Amino acid sequence: MSSASRRPNTTASITRASTAKESPSTSQVVPVAGMTCRTCERRIERHVGGLPDVQRVTASAALGRVEVVSSRPVPADALAQAIEAAGYRVGRTPWLSGDVHVWLTAGLGLLVVAAIVVLAQLAGFAELASGVGSISEGGLVVALLLGLAAGVSTCLALAGGLVLALSAAFEARQGDNAERPLARRLRPSVVFVTGRVVGFTLLGAALGALGASVTMPPLLVATLMLAVAILMTILGTRLTGLSPRLAAWSPTLPAGLARRLGIDEGAVTAYSDGRAAMLGAASFFLPCGFTQAVQVYALSTGSPLFAGAIMGAFAIGTAPGLLALGGLPTLIPTRSRPVLLRVIGVVVLGFALVNAVAGLRLLGVSPAIDVARANVPAPVVTMEEGTQVIRTFQVSSGYTPADTALYAGVPTRWIVESLDSNSCAVFLQVPSLGLSVTLHKGENTIDLPPLEPGRVSYTCSMGMYGGTLTIVDAPAAPGGPSSGGGT
Repeated sequence: MSSASRRPNTTASITRASTAKESPSTSQVVPVAGMTCRTCERRIERHVGGLPDVQRVTASAALGRVEVVSSRPVPADALAQAIEAAGYRVGRTPWLSGDVHVWLTAGLGLLVVAAIVVLAQLAGFAELASGVGSISEGGLVVALLLGLAAGVSTCLALAGGLVLALSAAFEARQGDNAERPLARRLRPSVVFVTGRVVGFTLLGAALGALGASVTMPPLLVATLMLAVAILMTILGTRLTGLSPRLAAWSPTLPAGLARRLGIDEGAVTAYSDGRAAMLGAASFFLPCGFTQAVQVYALSTGSPLFAGAIMGAFAIGTAPGLLALGGLPTLIPTRSRPVLLRVIGVVVLGFALVNAVAGLRLLGVSPAIDVARANVPAPVVTMEEGTQVIRTFQVSSGYTPADTALYAGVPTRWIVESLDSNSCAVFLQVPSLGLSVTLHKGENTIDLPPLEPGRVSYTCSMGMYGGTLTIVDAPAAPGGPSSGGGT
């Protein structure tokens, strides 16, 4: 559509937004389409701010508008021309893209996510940690092997989304330049992994100096996972292009603070080496089950030097998987890159969903549909001196049986036998009861008070594995709960 054909609607939009024309200063709010970041805001503010009589300009990508304060109303045509000169147009940013190709590519990305899930299950990635041995016995070698396993499984659902987003942002900033050497094109992935190795080593040393087992509160872990999910959703949405409006919600520094720090249009980009390295180091705090298993051991060593080496070796082990994943946007031909980035965006959204579901589960909210419990089987428990005993086995892929029935109003001794210590399932959380237990190899006893009829959910520290305790009313017979064989 030409500028001439668009100008009448533009004028109407701006005129309707004008207010307080009789006052010494007037404010005009103009809808602007196409803004997605702080750089967009600064560019528009600079162009519109150069118009006569303009006193202050505030652009907001999140709101999709620019507010102009001037000594007298600025002509609508002049505002439209300044906005167009900045590379944008007057109008509303749509919530959903109208480009059919964008949606077709998103569908392709959905198939990729489904294929990843199926392949992960067929390859048995959940079982990779089994059989690698105890970290205390294998030391650095076992930590390295655990890192290799994490780098092709759970780390991809956490750090992998960040690596993909950084690589894609780096390529978008570089533009079409097929002559760049491979090392240059892999730069964001290498910087992220380097920051990750250095951060894991230093923070691992701090854990060794602390020398005691510390478990993050479930609420804090859940909040962190939900925050990661929200950020990944925004990043994935920007890459897919499915929602131009939502893509503008990326968090940025407040405008005033950014100016005081000297961050101007030329320095604000979606990618920087410093940001990539900091994200790599901060990935130490992402609640990956493999990472937590190594962290707990690092805490127990009481040696900063050895604990740092253990965590560094683990981070090095995750490097191949993360580098391979992050290298995808840089190794694809330029013409195919937009399509690939949209597919990667859907993969990032898939990772965001995984984290969101896990975070909700940690908060005691089950995202799954609660099936009616009309046919709940009667509990099979062993009675010992007025206490019912139930048994659960913890394995690398979670808990079995995942659903156990018991009687209401009777104290419970819950025996959880840990068969695999290299899984986030060893960090058992029961949010509704305020329980947080680190399982040790062998039998672990958890005493539960008499419970009301209902359902109690439990989960691992990542929210990836879980189960339920279904509490039912005891029989009305005088003898109370019947003694049966152990589960």
